[in-house]
Amino acid sequence: MEEVDALIIGSGQGGVPFAIDLATEGKKTVLFERESLGGSCVNYGCTPSKAFLAAAHAAGRARKAKSLGIEASVRVDFPAVMERVRKIVGDFNSGVQQRLEKAGVRIVRAQARFTGERIVRAGGVECTAPLVVINTGTSALIPDIPGLVGTPYLDNKSFFGMRDLPKRLLVLGGGYIGLELGHGMARLGSHVTIFHRGERVLDREEADVSEALRQSLAEDGVEFKLRANVSAVSYADGIFNLQLQDGQTAEGEALLVATGRRPNTDGLDAQAGNVALDERGYVKVDERFRTTGSGVYAIGDVAGQPAFTHVSWEDYRRLKAILKGESRTRDDRVLGYAVYTEPQVGRAGLTLDEANAKGYRARALTYPMSSVARAIEWGETQGFYRLVVDDESGKILGATLVGYEAAELVHVFIAHMQAGSTWHSLDESVHIHPTYAEAFPSLARLFA
Repeated sequence: MEEVDALIIGSGQGGVPFAIDLATEGKKTVLFERESLGGSCVNYGCTPSKAFLAAAHAAGRARKAKSLGIEASVRVDFPAVMERVRKIVGDFNSGVQQRLEKAGVRIVRAQARFTGERIVRAGGVECTAPLVVINTGTSALIPDIPGLVGTPYLDNKSFFGMRDLPKRLLVLGGGYIGLELGHGMARLGSHVTIFHRGERVLDREEADVSEALRQSLAEDGVEFKLRANVSAVSYADGIFNLQLQDGQTAEGEALLVATGRRPNTDGLDAQAGNVALDERGYVKVDERFRTTGSGVYAIGDVAGQPAFTHVSWEDYRRLKAILKGESRTRDDRVLGYAVYTEPQVGRAGLTLDEANAKGYRARALTYPMSSVARAIEWGETQGFYRLVVDDESGKILGATLVGYEAAELVHVFIAHMQAGSTWHSLDESVHIHPTYAEAFPSLARLFA
């Protein structure tokens, strides 16, 4: 058994920079990865999905230009779209490996498992270290639907291996993955039907956010089957057939399963390392990322953190600071995230209901995109901006943006919230005309 300084299990967006930093500092660092370097973001998450959506939304915008007086004939070369996506993934993946090797990180390409406390074995290599960091992420949760297993269904990993555009795409799940990829496929030419068990899509967001996205996707031809429970799946002669509990059926050439995530702790043999898992299989950690195993930490979504690349990366910074004796915790920064449909959704902090549940005396006010000059000029009037404020202190508690490039614009609110700003600070800001962000001071003034 080899003794080293640190063991990193998983090469996600927290594990890679952590390993590089440790190795650069002269510590003997071993990184275990059972699949492709870079984790979900690089290989089947952010990088391929946003490269894919770049093509899809370009096609969608070209068609929408008719409202501006521009007639465009759009021809989609789907194999070229997907080949470009895979090339970008390959380039990013190679970059991760080069950075790790340059830093002197030893890479073991095999499934890692604990064989004792702070002892990890993989691919014939067994190491022990005073520091172990688990960053193994999550994978698609496949529902237990009769007939599904054994069919060539797609998940968010295999989706990007497609080479031909299916005439009809069936999507199980109306969360952000199902909506983003479903919207993209519709804009590239598939007839898309989304089946969702809930009463509305994106049901963790406020109802009017869900409705805005449903309406927009419907304009691009996406069909929705809500309160839909799929009871059976079959596949024959290149066609999927879905049986619903209410007796309806649906057919399509492709099926995308996007019904949730599960932690990548299978095969880890966490119990052998004295690392406890919760009832869903996530690694149990405290506010400082400590597991039940001495010297073992877990970061990112495998530890139950929000499943976003920027959260995993910030977890790396948090843990690095914690190990240096600094005072950081799991949720010590304002959380923002986005959904990359069109219109986009940009979120920061709390909704009104969340704020009230935390004991704030809060108010929320909304400004429609149809009142924003830039939105009218560019023909992008779908959506709204919403601000949540603490009535007692005036502090900004949260923001919900639904509109063009909302993922970029929401950073204005993240910065204000991190700085502890009140709505007065936003009211007093002079924003450039004409811009989408020009509406933010106008929104703030509604609280006066």
